[in-house]
Amino acid sequence: MKLVVLPGDGIGPEISEATIRVLRLLDRRLSLGLTFETHEIGLARLARDGSTFPDEVLKAARAADGIILGPVSHSDYPARDKGGINCSAHLRVQLDLYANIRPARCREGIAHYGRTPLDLVIVRENTEGFYADRTMFMGTGEFMPTPDLAIAMRKVTAQGSRRIAKAAFEIAKTRPRRKLTYVHKVNVLKVSDALFLKECRAVAGDYPDIEADDQLIDSMTAMLVRDAQRFDVVVTTNMFGDILSDLASELSGSLGLGGAINAGDAHCMAQAQHGSAPDIQGQDKANPCSLILSAAMLLEWLAGRRGRPTLRRAAETIDAAIDELVKSPETRTGDLGGELGTKAFTDRLCAEIERRL
Repeated sequence: MKLVVLPGDGIGPEISEATIRVLRLLDRRLSLGLTFETHEIGLARLARDGSTFPDEVLKAARAADGIILGPVSHSDYPARDKGGINCSAHLRVQLDLYANIRPARCREGIAHYGRTPLDLVIVRENTEGFYADRTMFMGTGEFMPTPDLAIAMRKVTAQGSRRIAKAAFEIAKTRPRRKLTYVHKVNVLKVSDALFLKECRAVAGDYPDIEADDQLIDSMTAMLVRDAQRFDVVVTTNMFGDILSDLASELSGSLGLGGAINAGDAHCMAQAQHGSAPDIQGQDKANPCSLILSAAMLLEWLAGRRGRPTLRRAAETIDAAIDELVKSPETRTGDLGGELGTKAFTDRLCAEIERRL
């Protein structure tokens, strides 16, 4: 299985290197059959070739069995017609990665910030919504009729709502609590969110054994802080999901411990939840856990499609090893109150994985 690695900007190359090191170890010990193909993207590629994401990279990603994408500094990119393609958004649209799946759970030794511990999965629609680069066939979903008036359009389709609801129900089937919550703002967005909610409820008919309810987005943010343990799997539209998943990860202890995949019917991409952190670039300070956990989720996704139990074992080993290391400040990175840099933490993680295998 070929994994295409796109290290990205800022701390992306450092945490990508740590992630590949962990995967190579697991490949060697468990005979996973992984190969790696790295392509430069982002600001470095723009300086070299005039584009942050040349067509050849998309072609390689499309042909791969899985993709690992490091953080990108797309806010610093020039306009698209000047070569500034948002790598993450481009891959999500071109490969139809419609499900952004972000688990968040409390881990022993890491303080959580809500009133109750949490263990949930947020399933976010990834290709529609208010995001301007995913709204229109031509142009964007934002425009200015006059210099002092800006308008943003929101796109919600029945098909997009139906398939993200099905993805969320399928995840709920695999969890002990078997519960799903739809998050919306139907009291204000009476057309677009009404369509989303209608499709979620229609899909629920195919899953009678899953308990389903719904929450308004504003009450959902309050309840995540007040009583997060009432939630199991959450499904919502693009922008709401983007915000809620960052909130949930931070409430659970740290955005740096939040894994994520962008999945479709044919492709899957691992991507850290956090940004490129250029302020610590090259200083050996970055926490690589988010991208490593995302890579573990990619292995789990591949295991389900290839019928390969060893891939699932590899994913579970990564998760358990990180659980063990973050229990103690002596084996944490600086952002989690520890003293280890990126390379030293990766050394300890590899040693813990070796011990468990």
